[in-house]
Amino acid sequence: MSRVTLAIIALFGTALLLYWQVQSKKSEQELSIDTSQQPDYIIDDLRSIEYNELGFINSEVTAKHMEHYDSVNMTYFTEPVYLIFPDDGLAQWRLKSDKGSLNKVTGKVTLENNVIIDSISPEEPIQTLSTSYLDLDLNTMIMTSDEIIHVTGNEFVIQGLGLYADLNAQSVKLISQVEGIYQAN
Repeated sequence: MSRVTLAIIALFGTALLLYWQVQSKKSEQELSIDTSQQPDYIIDDLRSIEYNELGFINSEVTAKHMEHYDSVNMTYFTEPVYLIFPDDGLAQWRLKSDKGSLNKVTGKVTLENNVIIDSISPEEPIQTLSTSYLDLDLNTMIMTSDEIIHVTGNEFVIQGLGLYADLNAQSVKLISQVEGIYQAN
């Protein structure tokens, strides 16, 4: 055998050995699944009701899909719809969005993408609020947002930047850049 033939055999042998090592490492990586990133449970077509300490309904949530992660106390929703019942029970609100999350430790709900808040009661002066992002504290019933808010009510339309709403006190404040139109009937 010539030196060239031996060099070619050594080159192909080395290439074959390196290829085998890469393939064996790939198969080991595929087998080692990180279970910390897996949800503890998944529910499709969720419906859940939460009661306050007096036994009255505090909130009700439905969602197309839900994933819960115990390690971080987080629950993630697809197309959540929350029905909120403040302390006095007079106002009832429906919050819906494309996606949302709930931190069970803090009681904080975050809604994102096409967030719409509707008043169930036709007597409420504010009928609809819409935004792209909203935080709701289920313990205090306070909603906040730093995004543009569109408000539709009985005979008025308002737009502003930022929101602070206390559902128990039935107060809604737009933080800045507020513009509105009043339409008398």
